[in-house]
Amino acid sequence: MESLPNTHISRNFEYPRELEDEFGRARKIEWITIVYLITAIAMMAAVMSNSQAMKTAWIEDILSLVPPVSFLVASKLYTRPSNPDFPYGYHRVISIAFLISSVALTSLGVILLADSLIKLLKVEHATLNSLFFSGKQIWLGYIMIVVMIYSTIPVMILGYRKLPIAKQLFEKNLFTDARMSKANWLTGFATIAGIAGIGIGWWWADPIAAIVICADILNDGLSNIKEATLDLMNQTPHMVENHKIDPVFKKIRKEAEKESWVKTAEVRFRQEGHVYFGEIFIVPSNEENITEKLEELRKKIIGMNWRVFDVVITLVKNLEE
Repeated sequence: MESLPNTHISRNFEYPRELEDEFGRARKIEWITIVYLITAIAMMAAVMSNSQAMKTAWIEDILSLVPPVSFLVASKLYTRPSNPDFPYGYHRVISIAFLISSVALTSLGVILLADSLIKLLKVEHATLNSLFFSGKQIWLGYIMIVVMIYSTIPVMILGYRKLPIAKQLFEKNLFTDARMSKANWLTGFATIAGIAGIGIGWWWADPIAAIVICADILNDGLSNIKEATLDLMNQTPHMVENHKIDPVFKKIRKEAEKESWVKTAEVRFRQEGHVYFGEIFIVPSNEENITEKLEELRKKIIGMNWRVFDVVITLVKNLEE
């Protein structure tokens, strides 16, 4: 690949020292999540029988592996040094991974929903056999319920642990993973309800429980696709935990306008992974020693917040469109 000669590349990304421990903690908890999910998936596969709700919950748990795996893979890529081919660095690999996992989640949600609706319309009756342990007969549904409790409660606890870390790291993949994990009670409750329905003879409870789970999968997938697409379209960056514009941009503009040589200023930023790249447009009131003033202001603004990664300051005659 041919590179543009004399390309100006951005500095390499590193978390602030005070967040390095949080980043290590995030990687550790995602590894724990992966190991735990593999055990839950294996247990569910062993007992799912022909329950549609159990099958859907099993596939959802498989899908739940995508966010932690994406986070771990992306965390190896976005720290790679910038170079002439990628002068802005590899930050956007986070948004790309987020979009890919969201599309996969939504696609499988649609497939599972269609499968569940077909079984409901065909009036297919799921049956659960019994197992024999030490000469005693145990209904398979009881074992399935125990397995569902195992696959639900720990992942909810992990979700609560991830949320504060995701906010501190400004990590959308981790935040979405935490939010989905925290809401995992819906899948667990719906699946247990479907299994209980089979036990009391309500054949329709199983496919309806599967449809409820599919609706939850689709809701997560579509909302994640929207978030990832807006990021790639360079929407003004919002906070991880809500849809409010990051207040740091107002602070940057005020900081610029505090300078005695600045008449007025406007800012424009976009998000690249965890960090912001942007421009500041300034109408100067005094252009004496302007080069030194611009460099001093640039350093001051980049030092305001670790997420403000790279800034270009441009002098203009006015700020009219």
